[in-house]
Amino acid sequence: MGGRETFDILVRGELGEMITDELVDFEVVESSPGSTRLRGEVPDQARLLGVLDLLRSLNVEIEAITHVGDRPE
Repeated sequence: MGGRETFDILVRGELGEMITDELVDFEVVESSPGSTRLRGEVPDQARLLGVLDLLRSLNVEIEAITHVGDRPE
């Protein structure tokens, strides 16, 4: 990964404010009773894996991860 890259993470269900507050650099861009789409920029793969690990540790089911583009540094 070079520069900051943007990813969408689709998770099952709705996320409470306590969980979304933990996701630094990610925001809820779409939410419905069945799923929530988060979008955020990460500087490297380690940060992305950290976010995914955090979601798993909070028992959030990840349905899909989509790379939506990057921004040069």
